[in-house]
Amino acid sequence: MALVIITVIIIYFILIAWTWQSLGSMEKTKKMVFILVGIVLMYLVTLVVFRTTKGNIEYQNREIQKSIQSVIVAICTGINGMIVMPQIGKIVDKINENEIEKEQVIKRCFLLIVVFMICLIFESGYMKDTQAGILKVYHSVQ
Repeated sequence: MALVIITVIIIYFILIAWTWQSLGSMEKTKKMVFILVGIVLMYLVTLVVFRTTKGNIEYQNREIQKSIQSVIVAICTGINGMIVMPQIGKIVDKINENEIEKEQVIKRCFLLIVVFMICLIFESGYMKDTQAGILKVYHSVQ
């Protein structure tokens, strides 16, 4: 479990540093708000994906489900954030610096959404397989 916690800390450290850097010269408080809101939104999206992939997987009890959900959602939230947040940060920075036109913003946002949706499709399969694998190991230990 310690390895999982260390991995999650590293993922979030990279996410925060990369997004912070991508936001350029924006005020520190605005950067913090951007990062906090981004992580919360990524958490909500990841939680929805987890809940939809849970489907017909039956857990022994609620505690096991909560533990597995916490670990998978924490890791995938950080990864999802790394896919989206630094890119949005770069777009926001270019908007603030008046370096990008509205048409470019729309194109980049559309492309980012398409890439993120493709990632979520793969992630949903990964989450389902991971849940089933963890439960298989759990049942074999008992």
